[in-house]
Amino acid sequence: MGVEGCTKCIKYLLFFFNFIFWLTGGVILGVALWLRHDPKISTLLGLEYDGNHAPSTFYISVHILIAVGAVMMVVGFLGCYGAIQESQCLLGTFFACLVILFACEVAAGIWGYMNRDTVTEEMKNFYDSAYDSAMQTTVNTQEKNNAASVVLKAFHETLSCCGKGTATNIGTKFTDSLGLTNICPSGAFTSCHQRINELFHDKIYLIGIAALVVAVIMIFEMIFSMVLCCGIRNSPVY
Repeated sequence: MGVEGCTKCIKYLLFFFNFIFWLTGGVILGVALWLRHDPKISTLLGLEYDGNHAPSTFYISVHILIAVGAVMMVVGFLGCYGAIQESQCLLGTFFACLVILFACEVAAGIWGYMNRDTVTEEMKNFYDSAYDSAMQTTVNTQEKNNAASVVLKAFHETLSCCGKGTATNIGTKFTDSLGLTNICPSGAFTSCHQRINELFHDKIYLIGIAALVVAVIMIFEMIFSMVLCCGIRNSPVY
């Protein structure tokens, strides 16, 4: 016999939450791998010209997510097995892992909130630098396929955009029509700043929502694991 009554109910609740936690870890791992290999993001973050590289902050965040997802799956399995086996040792280890994960998630959440616009701003600055360099080089030297122009065309074709805003969008299309430049794809009427916001900013908020859901699940798991561990220790069977 094992635990009985309310403690037995908590045992199965803990198993259920751990199963959800394990699934969530798998989803986070899958989403992180998708973000890492997303064609648009991979194309943009692989760009460089004249020694200038696209910012890598986004990939650093994604690599952290991959590690978190993998650890969550391991910890979730540990919690499920510890709950079913009613093992104080496994449940204690599981609780300690949860505390560490929760502390790391809170720290990462604070850092992410304080730097929530960093990725998009870095990418916009990289685009603006490439845009200014391409336009200046093309106008001054009539070289339409310089390194910065190649980067710009990759931006424009990947995101179907052109220019920093409405004014530069119209201006670039005008210079393209005169044959001075060859940068904007046909039918690109949206500014690249807006497209960059849509590509990175929205995904970052999606990650934040997922982290909040995981934190709530972790709080319930810590409570249930301690209650179950105490219930096992006080059980007359043990």
